[in-house]
Amino acid sequence: MVLTVIIFAATVAAIILGILFFPKIKIKNGLYVDSYWVIALVGVILMLITGQTDLNALFNALTEDTAVNPIKILVLFVSMTVLSIFLDELGFFAYLADVTLKKAGANKFKLFSYLYAVVSVLTVFTSNDVIILSFTPFICYFAKNAEINPLPYLAGEFVAANTWSMALVIGNPTNIYLASAFNVGFAEYFKVMLLPTVIAGITAFCLLVLVFRKTLFEKSEGLPKKEAASRSAAKGAQIKSKPLLFIGVIHLGACTILLAISSYAGLPMWLISLGAAISLSACVLIFSAIKRRAPTELAGAFKRAPYQLIPFVLSMFAMITVLSEKGVTEKIASLLGEGGTVFKYGTASFFASDVVNNIPMSVLFCDVIKFLPQTAKLSAVYATTVGSNLGALFTPIGALAGIMWNSILTKQNVKFGYFDFIKIGVTVALPTLAATLLTLSFTV
Repeated sequence: MVLTVIIFAATVAAIILGILFFPKIKIKNGLYVDSYWVIALVGVILMLITGQTDLNALFNALTEDTAVNPIKILVLFVSMTVLSIFLDELGFFAYLADVTLKKAGANKFKLFSYLYAVVSVLTVFTSNDVIILSFTPFICYFAKNAEINPLPYLAGEFVAANTWSMALVIGNPTNIYLASAFNVGFAEYFKVMLLPTVIAGITAFCLLVLVFRKTLFEKSEGLPKKEAASRSAAKGAQIKSKPLLFIGVIHLGACTILLAISSYAGLPMWLISLGAAISLSACVLIFSAIKRRAPTELAGAFKRAPYQLIPFVLSMFAMITVLSEKGVTEKIASLLGEGGTVFKYGTASFFASDVVNNIPMSVLFCDVIKFLPQTAKLSAVYATTVGSNLGALFTPIGALAGIMWNSILTKQNVKFGYFDFIKIGVTVALPTLAATLLTLSFTV
């Protein structure tokens, strides 16, 4: 057991160091890969070499026909992400951002509020990762040309995306993993998580306004340049093809509706999302053939899909499986105890996300929750879901969304350091966590 824990802890520490200091590893000829999944894979290899497990045991765990099968969960997440990225490739999200900026006028608070609202709504029905990738560069360009401080708007976008992602099970890969592991249906999840998410969203918004009040309510000479800034930021903000946009929105909407009734229809969610992605591909290819145009948006969607999550999640799942076999997860469950499940698991998962990242945390806690009494399991699942989403707001390593967000800011020469992140975490994330868990204790 001791050697297993040492290898796991060393792997997690190396992943964190990699994220902070060497996020990319150069292979050859300018080809780079993300370091975090490579390190996770090395951790599994070390466990195999040292005899902590064997290939047959890992293969059986990865291919077992259960709700927590990581391959099914990855199919669900990647398929839903492709549906969202396709809309982004068409310029849909950039177009909405441009409309939002124009509607806000020269009022900073109104601009902040509109962006927060639009990001919140889009995150509920798509994916927080996709929204962050789409909106962050747009906000940076706009703020630079309007000569205003981008930080309030970037913080608002990031907080909204990682708060409202709790509303539906498809909003975050951690939601999908935890809900699938304990057979929580789409509708059942929504019924429990709707009110806590609304409270979290409102609380976070009010706290952000309080934190950035001086910037949001000060008069600025930059904002009269808003129209020019908006035009500059929106050079690529036109819808590339309205028929394809219609096809994409219909598929995303139909998929969401089918997921909502999946538990009643007896259809697995991973199969619904995969079917939607295949159907979208077929429709786009047929349309492109008729119009004699290249399906560039579809190709772009598949090119940008989060394939790096596949080896990362599979590697972390494999290591957690070994920890479980050695009795480590049972000891963690014993340490947490049975009383006050919502607050214990919500708080523990929140801080654990910022130690090991929220995806490994979810895989770990999923196994820990199995040792709870049946009556306490669902409370722990929902509380851990809250912790996995809000944990992204405390430090940049809390979630892949934070890593991507920081990477974009660095490329845009926007300074938002580790301690700036912690400031948002202390002033916004912690009070929001408390309010959300309190609300959850009444809805679960």
